[in-house]
Amino acid sequence: MKVEQLYTGCLAQGAYYIESEGEVAIIDPLRETAPYLERAERDNAKVKYVFETHFHADFVSGHLTLAKQTGAPIIFGPNANPSFDAVIATDGQEFPLGNATIVVVHTPGHTMESTTYLLRDADGKDHAIFTGDTLFLGDVGRPDLAQKAAHMTQEELAGTLFESLRTKLMPLADDVIVYPAHGAGSACGKNMMKETVDTLGNQKKMNYALRADMTKNEFIKEVTDGLLPPPQYFPLNVKMNKEGYADLDEIIAQGTHALSAEAFEVAANETGAVLLDVRHQNDFAKGHIPRSIFIGLDGGFAPWVGALIADVKQPILLVTPEGREEEAVTRLSRVGFDNTLGYLKGGFEAWQAAKKEVDTITSVEATELKDVLKNKSVSVFDVRKETEYISEHIPTAQNTPLSFLNNHLAEFPAKETFFVHCAGGYRSMIAISILKSRGIHNLVDVAGGFKAIKEAHIEVTDYVCPSTL
Repeated sequence: MKVEQLYTGCLAQGAYYIESEGEVAIIDPLRETAPYLERAERDNAKVKYVFETHFHADFVSGHLTLAKQTGAPIIFGPNANPSFDAVIATDGQEFPLGNATIVVVHTPGHTMESTTYLLRDADGKDHAIFTGDTLFLGDVGRPDLAQKAAHMTQEELAGTLFESLRTKLMPLADDVIVYPAHGAGSACGKNMMKETVDTLGNQKKMNYALRADMTKNEFIKEVTDGLLPPPQYFPLNVKMNKEGYADLDEIIAQGTHALSAEAFEVAANETGAVLLDVRHQNDFAKGHIPRSIFIGLDGGFAPWVGALIADVKQPILLVTPEGREEEAVTRLSRVGFDNTLGYLKGGFEAWQAAKKEVDTITSVEATELKDVLKNKSVSVFDVRKETEYISEHIPTAQNTPLSFLNNHLAEFPAKETFFVHCAGGYRSMIAISILKSRGIHNLVDVAGGFKAIKEAHIEVTDYVCPSTL
């Protein structure tokens, strides 16, 4: 028996490949199915089951495509009601896999269909649990996403989650391995550890939500406290996972349609597409198509697209580094953005060669900002998360978190030059590109972000440990 975690850093998502005696189960697969099929082929094994822990909100799963390609049934836990053929398992139902067994453990609370899958070895010993968004390392799933579907408040869902954890998971042995669906960086929880695998015994010690003496009311309060609004694309991803979607091959074929500079410009004007530039932020600053939005492939690409573009049906035209067109389309599809119309053939260089209009971004070193701050009063905007800002910031800086930038547009000066920074330069460039697309051009990027600000010895507030916030 072997268990392999296939972790995708961009989404902070863990899918799982379990093989025993030539039979394979896949749990919570990503939309592109090739890695699972190739893995099974190497093992000379056959995919027998496709398990889903729940209807995912933060990514589009590959369950439908994988089932079509392999003939394996899609399995959900109780209360699931998909629009396609699937096995709706009962609590405690067992699925044989080679000489191992996968047991359905219904653990509602994050959503009402949320299910944990318990893996038992050939001797019948509990080996591991695949917890989906029910139990993370250091946290539990947020209980506010399924309120409408469940006709319950977030407090009621949190209470249900408390019971699931206490009656179904915590009684299991301490040496049982915990394999969650997400790690640090996911918007599905708030305090996740950077590790992606742990034992249940250690989680009982380390995870605030599993504290042995915690009351139900305490759990509800702590789990719901400090929850930020979920990204707008979450319900749209749930709908796709529940109702179905186009095959990825079709999406890639459409999205990798090469367009000349002239055709690209015409498409932009006629379709109302978002011009999405996915190059490195330094390249974007040096030159980009006016009113294009920067979200670089080499950062937290897909979640930021989902958070900031929001509508998965929005037409998108891509400006990419050469050779990364298919990667961009694939990663967009992971979060349900299937309406990519094509890309600029030859990249930004082709746009320049065609003598089309170009825009740039002024970027300064932190040492220059230090000099400016000494001589006069200037506006500085910090687009990091609120917790990062509270932890440490320039005293005069205003916090306008990137996730909620649209809520702060009226706060940016209309005429005076202002400075924008994040932690390292990625998020500030996204923010600046959005502001410029809204007609705000009197801004300057601080290269290297807060890291460079500290290295330049610019005055910042006393440090507050984020864990105490």
